[in-house]
Amino acid sequence: MTTLIRIGNSQGVRIPKAIIEQAQLGGNELKFRVLDDGLLIQPLRKPRQGWEEQFDKVEMKDSERDLEWLNTSLVEDEDWEW
Repeated sequence: MTTLIRIGNSQGVRIPKAIIEQAQLGGNELKFRVLDDGLLIQPLRKPRQGWEEQFDKVEMKDSERDLEWLNTSLVEDEDWEW
């Protein structure tokens, strides 16, 4: 539970650290949306934010899979009967 506090000519809300972490609000710009029954606070996500990290993860997985195939022998002599 929290209350509005006076900050200069405005008012603000103190958000507990646990809620900031759970809602992933820390270090982000925030957007506010007024709803019929309250206020919605969301982190402002920029377009394509985090894409580079996701591409790096996928690229690493693909390169590991490629190496597995490249290092596999094509033919094992013991499996062949002439």
